[in-house]
Amino acid sequence: MKILRTPDHRFEALSGYGFTPRYLTIDDGEGGELRLHYLDEGAKEATPVLLLHGEPSWSYLYRKMIPGLVDAGFRVLAPDLIGFGRSDKPTERSNYSYQAHLDWMTQWLNTIDLQSVVLFCQDWGGLIGLRLVADQPERFSGVVAANTFLPTGDVKPSQAFLDWQNFSQNTPNFDVGNIISGATVSDLDADVIAAYDAPFPDDSYKAGARQFPLLVPITRQDPQSQANRDAWQTLAGLSLPFLTAFSDQDPITEGGDLAFQKTIPSSADQKHITIKDGGHFLQEDKGEELADVVIGFIRDNNLAI
Repeated sequence: MKILRTPDHRFEALSGYGFTPRYLTIDDGEGGELRLHYLDEGAKEATPVLLLHGEPSWSYLYRKMIPGLVDAGFRVLAPDLIGFGRSDKPTERSNYSYQAHLDWMTQWLNTIDLQSVVLFCQDWGGLIGLRLVADQPERFSGVVAANTFLPTGDVKPSQAFLDWQNFSQNTPNFDVGNIISGATVSDLDADVIAAYDAPFPDDSYKAGARQFPLLVPITRQDPQSQANRDAWQTLAGLSLPFLTAFSDQDPITEGGDLAFQKTIPSSADQKHITIKDGGHFLQEDKGEELADVVIGFIRDNNLAI
């Protein structure tokens, strides 16, 4: 497997992102190694809050949530998926699959050996994170799902998603910073847009970002369709508190919160919230508010260790 590693200077003095980089070497599944980057802020003995990003963002997306969570007394971890952020980037699109991402993140989770984890997941952070919960429920104490889903191919995807999928494969310029800016309600400053572009010096670094939209199971024949169906059954049988915090202006995942609330019994009696004036990347629009939602969820359900 051929990989690229974004030069460190690309991440110098990014707006609002003064966190210490940490790295873990994992097996790439083909006899080689990959370096995975993550943030780990707060006291190591505190309740761990795992923040999982999606496509085509990276842990920079969580810079507004991390300080509030740490100040509230929690340990906050935010990894960069392989192919994104400061993590290594395999150069061939064939290197990326849904299962590969699950395997890579499972290695990271098992090596860090987190327990009593509160998961916050958005976009692909949910497709991966909810599978982690279903596979290892004993590691988790609660879930906050925001603008995400766990598709099985049984329900036709939204037209907004199909339009995104088509755009991602056919646009000659996969302009990451502007893609994220276009999926927020607030206007992003030029330095913030540049920070989202930082992991990708040129198109050769974007194989994972280009491939991700094709990995979503939108038909029953998808190789991960049955596995996601099984995960829904597992999640429905767990007693872990499950909260939804979707935004009001995301056409891609609109209605997904109701599907979670209907299917997962442990979501009953939770203080589900709709984040006002939030786009798909609601962490960018309403990061501080989301941090307060997670803090309230942990305290309401006595999840702090």
